[in-house]
Order: sequence, then C-alpha cells, then structure tokens
Amino acid sequence: MKKAVILGVGPLEGLGGALCLRFAREGLHVFVAGRSSKKLEKVVEEITNNGNVATSVVTDATSDEDIKNLFEVAQNTGHGDVELAIYNAGNNTPGKISEMDSEYFENSWRVGCFGGFLFAREAIRRHKEEPLSLLFTGASASLRGRAGFGAFNSAKGALRNLAQALAKECAESGIHVGHVVVDGPIWGEKIKVRYPEWVAEKGEEAMISLDGLTDAYFYLYKQRRRAWTFEIDLRTSLERW
Repeated sequence: MKKAVILGVGPLEGLGGALCLRFAREGLHVFVAGRSSKKLEKVVEEITNNGNVATSVVTDATSDEDIKNLFEVAQNTGHGDVELAIYNAGNNTPGKISEMDSEYFENSWRVGCFGGFLFAREAIRRHKEEPLSLLFTGASASLRGRAGFGAFNSAKGALRNLAQALAKECAESGIHVGHVVVDGPIWGEKIKVRYPEWVAEKGEEAMISLDGLTDAYFYLYKQRRRAWTFEIDLRTSLERW
C-alpha cells in the first residue's frame, strides 16, 4: 500500500486535516503528524470511519528525533514505501522586528524552515526506487517581505529557497519537490474561531477553499516525470496581488 507522511496537521477543518482526508481517499496509508494527539486522533477517526487507513504520530517539527521517529514509524508500519511527504508546519508570526524577542524570531525560523530541512532530509534518506513527491506549504510571505511580518517572511522565504535547492538536487533521483504558495486566508476552523467578525465581514468567497487547495497538492503528486512543476500559487478571485 502506498504511504503518505503529512506533518503539520491540526484541526480536522484545516489544510493539514484536509490533505490527510484527500490522500486517504486516494488509497494511501496516511501518517498523520502534528503536536496535538487529540487533533490527530480526530483526523484518524474521520479517515477510518470512511473506510480508509491512517496512523497518528505525535511529532514536533523542530525535533530531529521526532522527525526520524515519524519516518521510521511510516517505514515499519504495513507494507510499501512512502511516495508522498508533505511539510505543512508553520504558523503566522507577526510583530515588529524592533520590538521582537530573539527567541520568538528563532522559533519562527525553526518551525518555518529548520523543520522543513529535517523533514526533507529524512524523506530523502529513506527514498528507494519508487517515485517520491516531497511538497512544502508556502504563503504569500514566501515571495515578498511585508512590514510587521519580518519573522514570518524570513522563515517562509528560507523554506522556499530550501525547496528550490532540493528540487534541483534531487530531481535525477526521481524525487519531485514542489512548493505551494497559499496566497490568502484559508476557509477553515482557525480563521472562523480566531477572527469571526472579519469572517462575517469578508465572507466565504474571500477565503481559499480547502478542496481547491487539496486539488493542487494532488495535481503535483500525480505529475509525470517529464513534466514536473516546482511551484503553484493559489488565491481567490478577490485577492489583490
């Protein structure tokens, strides 16, 4: 059975959860990874209730040992190889640089970029003969700096450069590296809970749909080796860019 490792899974109605559900429906054994066991179990329960296969693995994206353990679990559970690995970890970290604590800035980088390095390294080390799609979640911050978001811009920009380097380094080995720029807010649990007034004002049409996002990741996963895309960007028709 083909396997997918997806790190950065939070609520069921979030990008990580939606990716897990989508690839489980496509017949992959999904290894659902993130920091909250309660949230991971909800995603696994939903997948198994739909007749598909998933395993939860509590993982800190910035921990070398946790990342190694995640891929060891995936490698040693069931049969088949990991053919899809998605690094979806990273939260928005706003703030003025002049007022920012050094630990806050460093943590933004550790989750946004360093964790991507750890994740990619272990996925590549365990790659065998089967194709591997290694995908990273980016943001508008991956492409441009913005006042008040220096930490987040730095982390996401670094992750994009890492992904691009990996794409060139690993292509001949049969590893397809892709980067998905999510340019705008996602219609999911986080934004509905944290910013209800803003959501009420803007409406659903101003936010990127989870189904549309998972379509993009699936598109990258299924691409032929002679026609690979490195980067795809997604936004609503209302987004200014």
